[in-house]
Amino acid sequence: MSRRMTQGRRKSGGTDEKRLPKAVKHETEQLKRIEEMPLTASVKQNMEMCKKELGESPDIIYRELELNNGDNTPILLIYVQGMIDDERMNEFVIQPLHRDRYDVESQAQDMTMLKWMEKKLLATGIAVEVKDWKLIYQKLFLGYCIIMVEGVARAIAANVVGGPRRGVEEPKTEMVIRGPREGFTESVRANTAMLRRKIRSPRLWMEQVTIGDLTQTPVSFMYIKGLAGEDVIDDLRERLKSIEIDGILESGYIEELIGDQKWTPFPTVMSNERPDVIAANLLEGRVAVLVDGTPFVLVVPATLNVFFQSAEDYYQRFDIATFLRLLRFVSFFIALLMPSVYVAIIGYHQEMIPTQLLLKLAAQREGVPFPAYLEAFIMELVFEILREAVVRMPSAAGNTISIVGGLVIGQSVVEAGIVSPAVVIVVSFTAIASFVSPNYSLGIAARLLRFFLLLAASTLGFYGIALVTLFILLHLCNIRSFGVPYMTPFAPFVGPDLKDTFVRAPLWLMKERPQRIKSDNKVRQQVDPELRKEPGQ
Repeated sequence: MSRRMTQGRRKSGGTDEKRLPKAVKHETEQLKRIEEMPLTASVKQNMEMCKKELGESPDIIYRELELNNGDNTPILLIYVQGMIDDERMNEFVIQPLHRDRYDVESQAQDMTMLKWMEKKLLATGIAVEVKDWKLIYQKLFLGYCIIMVEGVARAIAANVVGGPRRGVEEPKTEMVIRGPREGFTESVRANTAMLRRKIRSPRLWMEQVTIGDLTQTPVSFMYIKGLAGEDVIDDLRERLKSIEIDGILESGYIEELIGDQKWTPFPTVMSNERPDVIAANLLEGRVAVLVDGTPFVLVVPATLNVFFQSAEDYYQRFDIATFLRLLRFVSFFIALLMPSVYVAIIGYHQEMIPTQLLLKLAAQREGVPFPAYLEAFIMELVFEILREAVVRMPSAAGNTISIVGGLVIGQSVVEAGIVSPAVVIVVSFTAIASFVSPNYSLGIAARLLRFFLLLAASTLGFYGIALVTLFILLHLCNIRSFGVPYMTPFAPFVGPDLKDTFVRAPLWLMKERPQRIKSDNKVRQQVDPELRKEPGQ
């Protein structure tokens, strides 16, 4: 990645300190200094400093105990209510502190009190030693319990993460008839566990970075060592570490900040909430990016072809999967071009219509006050408003709005003579075709470009459609996703990769991974020649 791209991302993500008021700037610098300060050996002083910085928040609990060591050494527990598991807290932290004793044997082994608590007392799966406030706050708001001991200038962060979480459910964005019914959740650790259940290999590696000055959001990326290209991994690691922003609330933030092409309606990073889809992409040599707090996982690099693929393509026979995939490509072109083609034919190329159909269309348009392009534009705009209203409304009200909008409004505008019945048919069929796309981001791109094609068709007819289509193709050929051409394997042409594009070849023919994905291991199926021999040979 170029230095200019890195600097631009940092400039857009970071805070412009020159524009901050002096009081805010001074307070921000003071908080940073406090975070970098080490802990003191006084429990009372640490508690006062923590309360001062966190603002006496009622959900942050400070519990003072005494260690069972004969001297009744004061202990301070700090945790966030609602982010911990109360049962684990009582069983693995509080009860051992009351029950066990820091005995003479531990002192004779020259084991410090903190090490004794970490190695022999606490029964949690993870207990790490922390030394500065920045790490303490990071662990505290991840759901850890911070344990401080009087006379020790360090603390222990014990993993008691819990609280209410959404369970594993079937994904709502990509439904399948045949296949797994589980989808990702908002917990990044639950999501990584789902992927490890799919790929039970020690070569499935994971790295984690924390992004967001205020949110401190854990962002993990997973890849299969030896399959994913090292240059893609290094590039992704550099882009993630170069992000400077105050908060990350969803993976869409990451998608926009790490993408190659900034000015394009087409998605250059794939997102999905199905573990089987992400696992399949990992097996092809791609890298998955998981963000805590969202069920949508990102995949890089992404090409245009992967947005037409569905998980169900690989759970059915290849001939059925090929038919469905061709249907998706045809539906995409219908959703993109059908309104503009109708406008071009009606406005400029009437000779292409059969005479009988032309007479019927002319009879329908008699009395309509608007030209064909304005009819189509108005109906497309009404449909987009209707679709957005259905998405934002509650489910019961949304169904009512869709019925009212689809039937009542469509019939009313025709009877009122505002638009012709042919336009309603064209727009309705276009809307149905746009729902066939398995990827929501690609469908939005088609919806946006449809208006530009309508404008071109209203001015130049088919010549305008051809010019805009050519511009779109040139734009697609110019897009890169982490160094991989977006139109692969069509441009540049890669013959072996055509087995999984318009058609889905039989699995026994797809013996290699995609050639243009920068994978270090291209072989997917490698059968021992001895296994091919018939019994007795």
